[in-house]
Amino acid sequence: MHPTTPDGRYFVVKGQLWRCSNPALPDEKRQHLVHDLMEARRAVKEAKALDDEDKLHAARASVDLAKVALGERGPVWWDDGSPDYNRHKAINTPYADWYHSIDEQQ
Repeated sequence: MHPTTPDGRYFVVKGQLWRCSNPALPDEKRQHLVHDLMEARRAVKEAKALDDEDKLHAARASVDLAKVALGERGPVWWDDGSPDYNRHKAINTPYADWYHSIDEQQ
């Protein structure tokens, strides 16, 4: 399990922030989108195995569409005007103190 920022916007992997899915999505919708994402990821793997650039491009576009729909990419799902720190090192963001505190606990 990866630690999640106190505001629930990001989880941390190897010191890097990754945006969480929009918690306001209804469970059924989220499950459908996660299913679509997993299918798209399998299509990426298959396209790579086939060395098919056209299929790879289409599969990666499907991954992106699912991630945007989940709120993990694209416009942020929060509405307080806070900037997006997706893919930033936690130590270089306002989450640095929080990150140091959890890092010390592990």
